[in-house]
Amino acid sequence: MIKIIQGDITTLAVDAIVNAANQMMLGGGGVDGAIHDAAGDELYEACLKVPEVRPGVRCPTGEARITPGFRLPAKFVIHTVGPVYRDGQQGEPEKLAACYRNSLALAAENNCTSIAFPCISTGVYGYPIEGATQIAVHEVKSFLSAEEMEVIFCCFSARDMAVYQAIV
Repeated sequence: MIKIIQGDITTLAVDAIVNAANQMMLGGGGVDGAIHDAAGDELYEACLKVPEVRPGVRCPTGEARITPGFRLPAKFVIHTVGPVYRDGQQGEPEKLAACYRNSLALAAENNCTSIAFPCISTGVYGYPIEGATQIAVHEVKSFLSAEEMEVIFCCFSARDMAVYQAIV
């Protein structure tokens, strides 16, 4: 089941919310900063315990990691790193698709029945919302053809929500 809402992902009472994180997983701007602020210092501490796969990288682009939600209504935070958009010819679509696939797989492995996604890579990473939405919807529908889960696309702006509504 897919739902599209406009709102603040940090307020959703779901099993997991997805954080559009950076590779260090230690907070940042946009949704990443909002999730870290709402979850409290415990989230930062939990992220510090995620082992680096190489210097300065806890979660490579396209991969996902899971932590508790701490002070959030969500039980878990699934951190995923979307690609920085250059021209769409540098593997960006494949890396963005991997964010959704890996996040959904991690949610399923942790027995989640509900998950909420922000618009990954469409903020400071510059991915065009229409292309990013097409990838997000395709990956979620593919997942839902084999698995049962409530998937919420939580859009910050009315414009982003309209794009999702037009594509779903």
